[in-house]
Amino acid sequence: MSVAIVTGASRGLGRALAGELAARGWDLVLSARGAAALEEAAAALEQGGGAARSASVRGGGRATGGRVVPVAGDVSSGAHRAALVAAARGLGGLDLLVNNAGVLGAEPLVPLAVHSLDGLREAFEVNVVGVLGLVQEGLPLLRAAEAGAVLNISSDAAVVAYATWGAYGATKAAGDLLSGVLAVEEPGLRVWWADPGSMRTRMMAAAEPGEDLAGLPTPEEVAPALLRLVAEGLPSGRYTAEGLSAGPAAGTAPEAAGGGL
Repeated sequence: MSVAIVTGASRGLGRALAGELAARGWDLVLSARGAAALEEAAAALEQGGGAARSASVRGGGRATGGRVVPVAGDVSSGAHRAALVAAARGLGGLDLLVNNAGVLGAEPLVPLAVHSLDGLREAFEVNVVGVLGLVQEGLPLLRAAEAGAVLNISSDAAVVAYATWGAYGATKAAGDLLSGVLAVEEPGLRVWWADPGSMRTRMMAAAEPGEDLAGLPTPEEVAPALLRLVAEGLPSGRYTAEGLSAGPAAGTAPEAAGGGL
């Protein structure tokens, strides 16, 4: 049975992606900063999948799907990253790493002229250093998997210069480049960096509190499009949820085949 690590899984897109994977029978290791919210999300997924988590899943091999192991912590911590990969190893391996956890760096967003440098550092630690650190920690298991894959959640702000989105966008641009280089350096893996588009999430509300989000899709509406990447084993590259929703190959940016931006 396939095993995935999903970060930022207590709410929003991470929880929606975890739900889609659980519905397909995947075993999951979930990460988020808030332990209570993460436990609630894990319990809901277990109930939905009809599986019960027990201590035995941490030591056994692969069996039936639907096992969920919540591991609370911050992806900027090396110890937490090691704990996530250890939990995946306990479930039997690692087939998919979903780097979804992220922070804005400032809430609400502000122009670069007044952006806190401490906030910028935190955003890079979580959105870039944490992503690469977890990839490095999980690479031995991903390489050993039959079809190891990495899904890094990107943003339109990585490629478009939006006012007040400069610091966050810089972290996502860095993540895109890391993803492209990883795809070149690890040709045996599928590496996708995917822009889900604007969604009706708590993060979006925190970024721009004055904006009306009522017309935006929910994460639950976006997640199935992103999981086309996994279900169909699409080539490494940069994708958008909008393009993936449009049909075969439509989600692939022209640059994706070359593995860079």
